[in-house]
Amino acid sequence: MLSFISFWRASAIVLCDLASTAYYIGGIVETAVGKSAPWFILAVMMFSYTIRAVYMESCSMFVRGGVYKVVKEAMGGTLAKLSASALMFDYVLTGPISAVSAGQYLAGLLNALFPHFRIGWHLDPGWFSVVFAIAATLYFWHENIKGIHESSDKALKIMQLTTVMAVVMMAWCGLTLWLHPARLPPLTLNFSPEALGWATKFGWLKPVGAVGVVMAFGHSLLAMSGEESLAQVYREIEAPKMKNLERTGLVIFVYSMLLTSLVSFFAVMIIPDSVRLSQYGDNLLSGLAMSVVGPHWARLLLQVFVVGVGVVILAGASNTSIVGANGVLNRLAEDGILVDWFRGLHKKYGTTHRLINLIVGLQIATILLCRGDVYMLGEAYAFGVIWSFVFKTLAVMVLRFKDRRPREFLVPLNIEAGGVEWPIGLALIFLALLATAAMNLITKKVATVSGSIFTAIFFGMFLYSEHWNERRHANAHSSEEKFNLREENDLAQIRGEFKKERRVLAAVRDPNNLLHLNKALDELNSDTTELVAFTSRIRTGLGLVDEAVTMDAEEQRLFTKVLEVAEKHGKTVTPMLVVSNDPFYAIVQAAQAVGASEVVFGVSTKLSAEDQLERLAMTWGSLQTDNPPVRLRIVGAGVEHAADL
Repeated sequence: MLSFISFWRASAIVLCDLASTAYYIGGIVETAVGKSAPWFILAVMMFSYTIRAVYMESCSMFVRGGVYKVVKEAMGGTLAKLSASALMFDYVLTGPISAVSAGQYLAGLLNALFPHFRIGWHLDPGWFSVVFAIAATLYFWHENIKGIHESSDKALKIMQLTTVMAVVMMAWCGLTLWLHPARLPPLTLNFSPEALGWATKFGWLKPVGAVGVVMAFGHSLLAMSGEESLAQVYREIEAPKMKNLERTGLVIFVYSMLLTSLVSFFAVMIIPDSVRLSQYGDNLLSGLAMSVVGPHWARLLLQVFVVGVGVVILAGASNTSIVGANGVLNRLAEDGILVDWFRGLHKKYGTTHRLINLIVGLQIATILLCRGDVYMLGEAYAFGVIWSFVFKTLAVMVLRFKDRRPREFLVPLNIEAGGVEWPIGLALIFLALLATAAMNLITKKVATVSGSIFTAIFFGMFLYSEHWNERRHANAHSSEEKFNLREENDLAQIRGEFKKERRVLAAVRDPNNLLHLNKALDELNSDTTELVAFTSRIRTGLGLVDEAVTMDAEEQRLFTKVLEVAEKHGKTVTPMLVVSNDPFYAIVQAAQAVGASEVVFGVSTKLSAEDQLERLAMTWGSLQTDNPPVRLRIVGAGVEHAADL
């Protein structure tokens, strides 16, 4: 249950979205605000760490600490559904804008290369990018059907390749500026008419001073898209979870800050003004590669390398969007908002493939509707990003007063007064986000109109689906997990599937009594030891014949709790359900079959610890084969008994 990933893999998944914005953010922001764009992109990347801190605090409270969960706990289901609706707009656009941008880069490169090979073709960048984006989306759809471990492996390889490209590009740009010094971009604002939106109708709302800064900041905000994916992927991060989350946040910050910020500065300083937006507005790094010092053939090779990497990382952002959206919709389905049919598991891979199909279908529709227009996608994209941040930050701030449990991580800048800890840092972040969101409503016409319509439609769908569930299913709000079971006639068949040298079996029965499982997971060395969470279904007589391989409600509830414990620790658990007529016989049979060196139990409410150990020892002796010695442990609150057999 769960394939946990390292913080490097988690960083790679999020960076496939965050770092990929370096390829298109410069052109979008400069089109909106002028040559001062790099300064605002830098400001957004610095501000991104405060947003990341908000997400880290929410994850310290809830393993599944995304926007929906946190807003619901703080402010109720209605606002939670509204925030999730806005967030889904973000995810539905994340994949398309990145994949379409990748297609624009590839089309530009091919059109530049064709004359060198005397090929008389010319690709239409718009339609070529549409076809490429659909192909990339379908590829990562297949990877996510197989599972997050598979998709995270692809993300890690993508980021390794991107790192090589970034080092080469930064060094070459540095050499260019050393040989041909250039001034830093000016700080003056020059808004395009489209960037001012409805603000032109309000005479008092002049794009200067603080108002102009907030406007420009809002147009640059999509540079830090992908933060919500950090909360979605936290569930999959291996132990120690919070420490690895902090490492993930730091890696993301340093990487995205250096790549996205520096690329935008280099582009304005090196690419001539005459061609920067007119020729390279949608593929800025191609223009940068062709504007550095060096012979033409070397610059052309650099362009091929940069575009090749860009195509891969931008297509990889489709993966991030699918991972994040799947996590959000899973939370909604678990809460009874979506019809339970959506939570059906893939028979082979155990993934929620129907939700993934829904997400990918919406993304492909978006790609077709945009017809390859990156700027339009970028303008629309900002709506979901900013409002999900606003809801999230407000919810975390409310929970400071509503839920005062200790956290493993707190957003800094807290002042204690009158016996109350006042979250000054959270309040400042919230005010900055709210001001930006309000300004975006006025200045970003495409985002406001399209985002409002999309959010309203999704919100209506969530409300209708929830009411439909409530009318037809009494347990519509069941948050129990779905499980696939595989039947084996001989328990010994599964021993060969365990690759680690040591195995521990934890017998579980009561979902409210898993202290011993927590203890076993605390002590578990995941590199050397497998943990099997075992329970038995007791049947007598004919009840053992033709037993259906499905979990009943009690078993589903039990393994849901086991799963929650496992994901909180960040350690993998193998579930096992055995049908038997005697619980002690079933435990011993399972322990010997898997080759367990240790068996852990909780304290029984019916038998004393001595009686438990005696029954187990007698059963073990009666079934003794050539298995190595085993240690039996009974663990309770402040109590532990052990026996070696």
